[in-house]
Amino acid sequence: MGLLDKVLGNASEVNVEDIQTEFTPILADGESVVMAYQVVRDMFVFTNRRLVLVDKQGMTGKKVDYHSLPYKSITHFAVETSGHFDMDAELKIWVSGMREPMVKELRKGADVVGVQKTLAQYVLK
Repeated sequence: MGLLDKVLGNASEVNVEDIQTEFTPILADGESVVMAYQVVRDMFVFTNRRLVLVDKQGMTGKKVDYHSLPYKSITHFAVETSGHFDMDAELKIWVSGMREPMVKELRKGADVVGVQKTLAQYVLK
């Protein structure tokens, strides 16, 4: 991930094997990491059962907030690809009980199709 992406807060894809190892203590039996993206210190991790939003807080990042969203609570989602002038792709997720979507920026070159396919695979069951 480039320095400019970090400053702008754009997400970049993270190695699934590394995240699987890091998340093993909080994953349910039979749960595995499918895809993960990182924005500076924060991440959003797609497992085969839920979406986990990770918010590392404070200067050291030792305090961590794990927000789990079961796929069944996601009512709909939108993925906007990057264009010639707009270099970032955007992921919007609407969760039942929330009026506004959660919005995540993806850097140009991120696997936007993979994100959409992963969400479709688990949300549309």
